Amino acid sequence: MNIETEVKIATPSAAEAARLLRLAGFEVTHPRVFESNQIYDWPGETLRTSHRLLRLRQVDQKFTLAYKGVPDRSRHKSREEIEAVTADGPELAAILERLGLERTLRYDKYRTEFGRPREAGVAMLDETPVGVYLELEGAGEWIDATARAMGFDESHYITASYGRIFREWCAVRGVDPGRGMVFETHPPPW
Repeated sequence: MNIETEVKIATPSAAEAARLLRLAGFEVTHPRVFESNQIYDWPGETLRTSHRLLRLRQVDQKFTLAYKGVPDRSRHKSREEIEAVTADGPELAAILERLGLERTLRYDKYRTEFGRPREAGVAMLDETPVGVYLELEGAGEWIDATARAMGFDESHYITASYGRIFREWCAVRGVDPGRGMVFETHPPPW
């Protein structure tokens, strides 16, 4: 069983996040890419209300279907993650819809992945329409040490999904979530 352990940390800008990563010894391992994510759920959002997730992500012509189980929330979010990669995203989406699932949210982001030599953890710089986040994924001890190296502590940790972050962002501003968390214009590279 594959268990994903992660936290998000809000940062003021992509340039500042990249600077902090470099100062902590990170290098880009996967260049900046645009991701379009579609969340699927049953009518009544039974997956969301049970804290599970079914996501179809597109990066270029590669599609990744991911199931994420119920999280174990402590200071980090840990949960089962099962992924399958395909080039047949539209067909996969049609299958999901024929099974009665519907698209409940779309969210977009730019992601740049960073790593340090001989370390298993990954740091991702995510630029979203509602803010910039560092996502640290790895063992809990690695997450804590990495966050500290960049000047963050547990009080900065966010364990919410991007869907929840977006819904809360909309609620605070009185904005209708409408089309989802999508860019009106695409930001330039940092």
